[in-house]
Amino acid sequence: MIQGKKMLVVSAHAADYVWRSGGTIAKYIKNGADVHVVVLSFGVRGESNDLWKQEGATADSVKEARKKETMEAAAILGIQDIEFWDLPDYPMAPALTPEVQERLIRKIREVRPDIILTHDKNGEDVLNPDHNAVSQFVFECSIQSNSNGVRIEGTQTTKQMRLYGFEPHQTELSKFTPGSFIDITEAYEQKVAAMKCFKAQGHLIEYYTERAFLRGNHIRRISGNQTYKYAECFSNFFPTAGEELY
Repeated sequence: MIQGKKMLVVSAHAADYVWRSGGTIAKYIKNGADVHVVVLSFGVRGESNDLWKQEGATADSVKEARKKETMEAAAILGIQDIEFWDLPDYPMAPALTPEVQERLIRKIREVRPDIILTHDKNGEDVLNPDHNAVSQFVFECSIQSNSNGVRIEGTQTTKQMRLYGFEPHQTELSKFTPGSFIDITEAYEQKVAAMKCFKAQGHLIEYYTERAFLRGNHIRRISGNQTYKYAECFSNFFPTAGEELY
């Protein structure tokens, strides 16, 4: 049941959460979940090539364009709680300092999510090491958030939450293994509209539109439910556990 669930989405760059989980985010919001998004970087250096081709482009102008795009996309998806941490990208790993780590642990303990969505757990994105660094960073912060020995004033330890990894671009090359498929048919049009906000990465609009169709085929085959038209999929950080198989 989605209603009442709490979800935290941690995105390396300004558009990652839209390409990779926009349909799931919109669906959860529409059905009563409390969704929080943290965008670690605007992707000024590494994910804004088309913007840099514009005459007179500067780091500030590219950042403003990326912020405008992602805020428009977030509004389309229904996101009301979104934070921009404005870390440097390409490479991002040096920016993931102990101070930033504590900030994310504090955020996890504040939101107390049932679910965290972030970059694929395998850490083998062949084209983007930032995604790999963020995946490991979020995983480590989630584990520390659950630890009574990690003392951060004004916060309380969380219980184990579910972690899921985004499907990366160039799926097969990045050795992505699907673990969970989510029907996004009711939110598909929102996702497409949100993706169209990003002029700097137009090539990914077609890619992830086709991906939703492809994963729709897979979810129909796996579930037997022929009403599912479009889907997103995620890797599972942990095995499932409960009183029955599901």
